[in-house]
Amino acid sequence: SLCAGGAPGLSYQELKDLKKTNVLHIDVRERWEIDRFGKIPASTNIPLGELVEALQLDPTEFKERYNQNMPSKSDPVVFSCLAGKRSKQALSFAMTLGFS
Repeated sequence: SLCAGGAPGLSYQELKDLKKTNVLHIDVRERWEIDRFGKIPASTNIPLGELVEALQLDPTEFKERYNQNMPSKSDPVVFSCLAGKRSKQALSFAMTLGFS
């Protein structure tokens, strides 16, 4: 499972299958981690510290900043990080903002 701490987790294969659909995959690691350890293909990097602000941006600004369409509150979104703790926090932040 790719998520720790009791949040809904995905296996690697489940993530690969989901990425064939229109799911938005947000990697909440820091930019230096992406530079050092690599990027998951077709993921969007939004460091955890920027996430709450990012999910409240105007859709046009979100697209300009992250080169990705802003998800609606009901769109499927997957969060990932290195060990699962930050992705669990990201999920909690998104749910607090009304994402389902």
